[in-house]
This record gives sequence, structure tokens and C-alpha cells, in this order.
Amino acid sequence: MPTVSTLYGDIDAELFAKFANIKLFVCDVDGVFSDGTILLGNNGEELKAFNTKDGYGIKALSRIGVDVAVITGRESKIVHNRMTSLNVKYIMQGREDKLDALNELISQHDYSVDQIASIGDDMPDLGMFASSAIGIAVADAHPMVKNTASFCTQLKGGRGAVREVCDLILEAKGELETIHGASV
Repeated sequence: MPTVSTLYGDIDAELFAKFANIKLFVCDVDGVFSDGTILLGNNGEELKAFNTKDGYGIKALSRIGVDVAVITGRESKIVHNRMTSLNVKYIMQGREDKLDALNELISQHDYSVDQIASIGDDMPDLGMFASSAIGIAVADAHPMVKNTASFCTQLKGGRGAVREVCDLILEAKGELETIHGASV
């Protein structure tokens, strides 16, 4: 089976070619953009930690015309603020049926399944995989998600997994060095 050498190691050549076709990158939030920890204060405040490397990757995708969506079952002002600051095109919160949410995006916009990659960490994210050319599990995803995914990241959720996928998309499209040398 032929492979391609990437920044993150060797990848199946056929799978790598699929990354070049991606026009929409769909992400879960908790366990993907964050490590899954939700800190709750006595006064109801909620805190999450986001990795700046992931943010840089999202902005880089935007620069080359790849749209990004987040689909999450929870609703959080923190998520809205962070994703808005990254110019995420579609922010869908409170959507527990992620397959339905993704299919809604597909029907309202000009995307086909072969142009979509989705990333998740737990069972609710499997629905997104059904309407994606590439279903991606973060390194610390639930074992059933990893077994269903067509690709597993080397990095964990909240620890650069999103950036890893962004870099793979950029690399497959021949844009990694162009973006790396430019300010996002």
C-alpha cells in the first residue's frame, strides 16, 4: 500500500489525496478543540481551555478558502466567542444530532460528502462521520470512535489535534509552506 510522508508521519496515499479535496472541515468542540474538561465555578461560570496552535490552523484554512464548522451538543458563550474570533463560518450549538446538523449544512450550501472532513472524540460525533469523506478521531478518542474513523490523529484533543488536521489539509493542497511562511 503506497504511503505519503507528512509532517506527522506516513499516511496512506489514497487517504492523503482525499485531504486535498476538503472544502469543509467540521469539528466537535469538547474533547477536540479542548481536552474535554469543563470547569464550573460556584456562580455558574464555565471555563474551557483552547490551544492557540489549533486556532492558527483554523485561520490558515480560512486563508486558502476551506470553510470550518463546529457542531456541538452543548451551548456556550465561550465557544461562540472563541469560534467567532477564529472566523469559523458555521457555529452550530445545542445540536445533539450531529448527523442532522451536518446534513442541514450540506443541504443549505454547496458541499458534497467527498469535500467534507469531520473530527470528533466520542459517540455523538459518529453521525458526522456518516456524511464525511474523512471521519477523524483525536488520539484520545473513545475506542469505538477510533475504530470507526478513517484517520486518527497523533495528537490529543485540546493538544493540537485540530492543528494536525489543518496541516494535513494544507499539505495535501500544496499550501503548507505558503501559509507557514505567511502571517495569518
